[in-house]
Amino acid sequence: MDLEVSENPRAGLQTKGGRLSASFSKENGDGRVDINLTRFKPETDPENLLLAATLVQDAKFGRDISFKTDSRSVRSYRVYNHYLMRWTLYLCIFVNLGLAMFEQPAVWPLPYWSTMIIELSCHLFYIFRFLHLRDFAKESFWKDKKHVIVLVMIVLTLLDVICYTMWINIGPNTNPQPFRWARSLRPLYIINFAEGRQIRRAFRNIRRTLPDIANVLVLFFFSVLLFALLALKLFDKRNLKYPNGDDYFMNYWDSIWDLYVLVTTANDPDVMMPAYDDSNWFAVFFVIYLIVCLYIFMSILLAVIYNNYKKHLKNEVKTAVFSKRLKLQQAFDILKVMKNEKYVLTKSSWHELLKVVAPRRSEVQVDLLLHVLDEDGDNCIAKSQFLTAADLLNVDLTEISDRRTLLEKYLPGIYLSKVSDILRSCVAHKFFRYFFDFMIIVNALCIGLGREEAEWFFLVLFTLEIVLKLYTFGAKRFFSTFWNVFDFLIIFAALIATIVEAILGRFDAESQTLDILLVLRVLRLIKIMGSIDRFKIIITTIVNIGPSIATYGGVIFVFYYMFAIVGMEVFYGMIQYYTYNTTNTTLLLCGQPELLNASEFARERYCSNNFNDILKSFVLLFELTVVNQWHVLTSGFVLVTNKAARIYFFTFHVICVVIIVNIFIAFILEAFILEYSLAHGKFERRIEMKIKEMGYQLGQKPVVKKKSKSDKSELVDNIEVTERAAQQDGSVSGSDTSLDDISKETGLRFHLRKRSKPSVFAKTFHGKYLSGQGHFFAG
Repeated sequence: MDLEVSENPRAGLQTKGGRLSASFSKENGDGRVDINLTRFKPETDPENLLLAATLVQDAKFGRDISFKTDSRSVRSYRVYNHYLMRWTLYLCIFVNLGLAMFEQPAVWPLPYWSTMIIELSCHLFYIFRFLHLRDFAKESFWKDKKHVIVLVMIVLTLLDVICYTMWINIGPNTNPQPFRWARSLRPLYIINFAEGRQIRRAFRNIRRTLPDIANVLVLFFFSVLLFALLALKLFDKRNLKYPNGDDYFMNYWDSIWDLYVLVTTANDPDVMMPAYDDSNWFAVFFVIYLIVCLYIFMSILLAVIYNNYKKHLKNEVKTAVFSKRLKLQQAFDILKVMKNEKYVLTKSSWHELLKVVAPRRSEVQVDLLLHVLDEDGDNCIAKSQFLTAADLLNVDLTEISDRRTLLEKYLPGIYLSKVSDILRSCVAHKFFRYFFDFMIIVNALCIGLGREEAEWFFLVLFTLEIVLKLYTFGAKRFFSTFWNVFDFLIIFAALIATIVEAILGRFDAESQTLDILLVLRVLRLIKIMGSIDRFKIIITTIVNIGPSIATYGGVIFVFYYMFAIVGMEVFYGMIQYYTYNTTNTTLLLCGQPELLNASEFARERYCSNNFNDILKSFVLLFELTVVNQWHVLTSGFVLVTNKAARIYFFTFHVICVVIIVNIFIAFILEAFILEYSLAHGKFERRIEMKIKEMGYQLGQKPVVKKKSKSDKSELVDNIEVTERAAQQDGSVSGSDTSLDDISKETGLRFHLRKRSKPSVFAKTFHGKYLSGQGHFFAG
């Protein structure tokens, strides 16, 4: 039996008092149920409705900006949050940060005045954005530190531009050379503009965690100082030397540095060997030191960071949830009416609200969401139910009637023919996917065995696979799956590269490019690994924490950028890369033949690791984060400057490795634990339960309920809602490349869009910790 929704005079749509009414009829002859949409006359004042909708949207998107509630301020606030305004701000921040590639020392040099014009243009928008925010903000605007920081940064940047312009024109050849001291502040815009709330929340939690770990750090550094003093007294009278001739524990500050590096294991066992060669008993000193400072203090540090960071993050999320519910409560108070001796949100007010909050949702979708919230069955939403509306609105729901392919719409005779039906059934079958997964493995084996003659065969085969999928599922649904997009880009790039290079006659280059592109498709087999239970939780965790990792990537980027700018200003030009085969003695040893002679830095050929532009600086900082050989990298800059350079590298290591990396490890640990306790999103489950209760899950036969006084589903009874199974054919949700063939579906149906699970941060908003149970994690 098909279900059709009609909106025409013949369907019984009538006008009563300026209000469109709906009729509900059943034709016993052909078993067809007709449902007519109802359009409600506005019951709420437009200004109050706009304010309520704005509050609901703030709760939906997690915005926490306080604004005045008068009509002009509300409209100004909505303009402020328009996507064009937000993306213009993102563009300005991106351009402003990217200027470091064009400013001296530059990757691609531009005249200083051109970069300054671009920077000033970005700051003009910053100023406009700041004043716009001040226009509708409440009187507490200046009490918010992030607004003060933004203003101070704008003023400092303008002063820096003025000072640099005067300096470079009056004394361009002075010593020191003109430099921009405010460039390192640029990443702070990411944190302190209102749109950077996620990364700002992460920084706030890190800041609150620091006092809790200070005690451990103090004890740790006290232990290092104590052991350095012991090492100095043990070895300074023995006249020991390192293999390169350097003094061995003859200076207290050098002893502190060597033992701190030993905690990172970068110089183990090198630092121990001179003493160990002198007497094997000296190994006891280093063993005890590593047990105390590395295995005990570093483990305690991680435990303290994990425990306290989780605690502060829990409080942060509770605050965010409270803010969200407060906004929803304010919206409810604006729209509420008295009914049956209690305040509720009526069905008509819900429709009016969703027309502003989610204008793209159809009336049937809006009604379905109403019935998910309406647990009492009275076609009204109580306050406690309305407080979950923001999370429900974040669930993607699409109508299958809108998912028809272009061929089905415009060439139905061909697309729905018997031959086409057989072809589409084959493409939609799971063995179609299994066959091409197997062929990917065979392709990789052929590349590994050097069977280049098979490359064209596999390229044609994989191109045919994509064409068949596009024909069967349509472009929109095909590109909605990550692995389909991945396959298309790889095969399309391989096809274009092969054709171009074949025309140019570069067959060797063609073969190499084709190998690289086709072998990338082997990554698609990660999806198959995800169907195995023992690997599923690992892959699912990696997929689900991906968006949250971006937040911590932003945190690390801020520190990288600031340290890179400082490093370029301090160490630029002191180490240069030249070819190692040159006969010019002045170019040998990174351009410092006297200072780096016989050094391990030069011997290991680390000359490319320098601060001569922003990209090289980022690479060097990443190498320092990895820790291996970080003391050798540091030694090169110490030799060309002085031992005070160690302060820069020590500070970077403490901040980015000891603190930030350990917090990131705590993040991964809690995410992994949470995956075992939270398997599905709460509101997706509620919709699924509603679908099953109504008997409209995919594969179930629709059931027509008789209308009664307690019937609460005027529009959604007999509407079949489908959801692609989360683990269809054993694959992990979000990683399956198969799609449902909906060409045979008729009538109005719904599809609960399957995306990767919401970020763990969002999932825990109403998760176990809010009820005092279980673990907590947020991204």
